[in-house]
Amino acid sequence: MKTVVTGGNGFICSHLVKKLLSEGRDVIVADITPRYNGDKLSGLGIKVGDVEFRQVELIDFDQAMKAVKGAESVFHMAARVGSLQYLHANESVELMTMQNNLVIDANVFNACIKNNVQSIVYASSVAIYDMARQFSPGAVYSEDEFIVRPGMPYPTINPDGGYGWAKLMGEVELSWMKNIKIGIARIFNIYGINEPIDEKAHAIGDLMRRAILNPGGDFVVFGDGKQTRDYLHVTDCAAALVKLEAKANLSPVTVNIGSGQATSIKTVAEKVVGISGKKFKMIFDITKPVGPISRTADITQAKALLGWQPKISLDEGLKNTYTWIEQKLV
Repeated sequence: MKTVVTGGNGFICSHLVKKLLSEGRDVIVADITPRYNGDKLSGLGIKVGDVEFRQVELIDFDQAMKAVKGAESVFHMAARVGSLQYLHANESVELMTMQNNLVIDANVFNACIKNNVQSIVYASSVAIYDMARQFSPGAVYSEDEFIVRPGMPYPTINPDGGYGWAKLMGEVELSWMKNIKIGIARIFNIYGINEPIDEKAHAIGDLMRRAILNPGGDFVVFGDGKQTRDYLHVTDCAAALVKLEAKANLSPVTVNIGSGQATSIKTVAEKVVGISGKKFKMIFDITKPVGPISRTADITQAKALLGWQPKISLDEGLKNTYTWIEQKLV
């Protein structure tokens, strides 16, 4: 099966490409980066000849058409993503994030229709859920809280900024599409090898980078450390996405992709410090932005429908991620 992965040179996508190749797929990587930006893919053992590369800018519709030409299935993973600061610094950033992602999604979806693509797996996000709930300690989210279907009344609509709005509208667009099998993955917090460690870094990558580069002393954690996230290892995420494609349907199938476990930032920071083997004094800086208080996935549906469950423990995943980041930085 000829399969396109948009954003295929990215973090989650590189692992998805590896998973698809392991199943004998004919994989096309459609990405804005040059033909072979091998840092992420070669690091996973993927060679130049293993995949077809299409360098495209998906904000341009003609290039989106080029990206999915000849594909039977598309994993639409490409998006403008990044850290809290990178996505939500101010209203101008929020607007740009929303506009870029809306255009990318619309172009890819229209290109899929015109190219008679048989199935789409869409990378949505926890960010589509009600932000008021995300500031409630202990909040757990199930797919039934927000069902996007034509003719059905929508629940409270209050997503997380421009990124959340764009992902929500992507789900709405897909709900109106005909004759294409669709799977929607509401992805929570993914970490692991190939995750960003620059200005786009998320909490785990940022904590590890600072632990590796700091010889000891003060170790600053943003917030009071009580905010929780649902951390899933990237290889488990890739496996879930492939299983979701097999269950995609003309009536979109929507599942949460997460670990189902809430872990505090304090706990993650303590584990990172422990892995580092260094002597740090942990300081919690409540003046720093921390985003939502609680984001945990109910993964009952993913387990039942996909026959999937996470395999990599947080301790194991953090250790191999730390080793990879250390090799990149030192």
